[in-house]
Amino acid sequence: MKFDTHLLRNCIAGQFETVKLMKVTLRKRVFPALATLLAMGLFSACGSEQQVADGGIRGTGSSVGPVSGFGSVFVNGVKFTTDGYVRSDDGITTESQLDEGMILRVEGEWRTDYTGLAESVEYDDSLRGEIAIVKAWNHASKTAEISILGQTVRIDSQTVVKGKMIENVVEGDFARMSGWRMPNGDFRASYLGVRTNQNKSNFDGFNEVELEGKISQLNTYKKTFFIGMQLVNYGGAEFKGIAETDLADSVVVEVEGNLGSDGIFLANEIEPDDSRRYRQSMEAGIEFVGPVTSPFEVGTGTFKVNGLTVEVTGDTKFDDGIQSSDLVEGALIQVEGNFVADGTVKAEEISLRESDVEVEGGKTSAIDYGSRQLSVGGVLVQLTPLTVITDDSERRLKLSNLEADFSLEVEGIERENSEGQTFLEALKIEQDDDAPGSEYELTGRVAGMAGNDIRVLGVDMRLDSETEYDGVTKAGLQAKIDKDERPMVEVEYELRSGAYVITEIKLDEPD
Repeated sequence: MKFDTHLLRNCIAGQFETVKLMKVTLRKRVFPALATLLAMGLFSACGSEQQVADGGIRGTGSSVGPVSGFGSVFVNGVKFTTDGYVRSDDGITTESQLDEGMILRVEGEWRTDYTGLAESVEYDDSLRGEIAIVKAWNHASKTAEISILGQTVRIDSQTVVKGKMIENVVEGDFARMSGWRMPNGDFRASYLGVRTNQNKSNFDGFNEVELEGKISQLNTYKKTFFIGMQLVNYGGAEFKGIAETDLADSVVVEVEGNLGSDGIFLANEIEPDDSRRYRQSMEAGIEFVGPVTSPFEVGTGTFKVNGLTVEVTGDTKFDDGIQSSDLVEGALIQVEGNFVADGTVKAEEISLRESDVEVEGGKTSAIDYGSRQLSVGGVLVQLTPLTVITDDSERRLKLSNLEADFSLEVEGIERENSEGQTFLEALKIEQDDDAPGSEYELTGRVAGMAGNDIRVLGVDMRLDSETEYDGVTKAGLQAKIDKDERPMVEVEYELRSGAYVITEIKLDEPD
């Protein structure tokens, strides 16, 4: 039978062990523990109508997405058993050289129990070269912009940064980037790895730099073209998957080579761009992650991601409560489906991979290893096979590492189970170097408000006479709640005598 991830999430959510603050008192409400470990991809039945097939094949073909964990590798929530070898010409040949956030193409099969068998694993940098700072890291928005070989790269809170903390990245740092190219030519980074003395052996010495983009000013006599402002000389290049005669203005290519002393890019290899990750394998099945590049059109029933046209049919299942109208440009989603004759992917399931809530503070007050849950600042956090656990260094963290006495930053998707209980499904957990205190920050939707009591992201908090308001008043918040609105807010709060008290609350609604 077809595996239903929506039913699975309901099953998981209905079995949480939850810490819930009610009327400023901490009380425990215990649900039956999840019988099996999510990280192993094994799930128990959840009622006669929600049974999961025991290891049957769910898909065969290619799975393309960021690495979320190891042992072997987790891609798109599936634990793929591999032979440890990685196909790449970027200096990476083994699984041990991979990092969370790197976008892989895995060919093989994946099962209904969220395990899979990989026939091959491929990795390729999107860009590689020296960094120029366009916009420094903004702690408030958790965004930054850098440039690599003239290509703009957008960094956000879901980007996994290794080698350095993002706020310590400076002009001239050398890095590799794995991400997605947007319609305007900018890149959205899934992974940024800064080269250091410790990891420099993982970088390709022959093809030191790598560039992807649209050709302009092609000169077949001089054998040169531009990508952005970067001049490329392809006179000595080897062509892979593309012929020299295919070069033309507006064609998008990937170029690898070295920079000459005059700043000219001397190409050693030229290939099609990263859209080749999404080529059809011998099997028609595909599962992939990427930002929507062309929004959903009602007339055609299609939208585009990663250069692929995706068709929505009456049988397409939308997960996470999203609808076709939510398929807007830039939204990060996951699609599972099958190629049809014209190269379109007919979607079987579409789910959200964009974080919308977060909590920051330290440290976790409890870890339930059986159900893979923890609590930060009163927020119940659920880990899944998609959760990336990292820190500011290059260490690969496990759930047990989060017991250390450090602050945590958790971001993900706000969920609600059948009991009406709110939790944060974690996409990324980052362990900071800061020592934990009694102060927290979160971004989430207001679920309810009565007088000075307010609930945000499942946490009951209290407003007092010293609470500061930004962009909203207490009366304004109450008016929104009375209209059955759920405004998004940023909250700074602290634990005082066993109660969470808000020190500042700011409206975080779109303009």
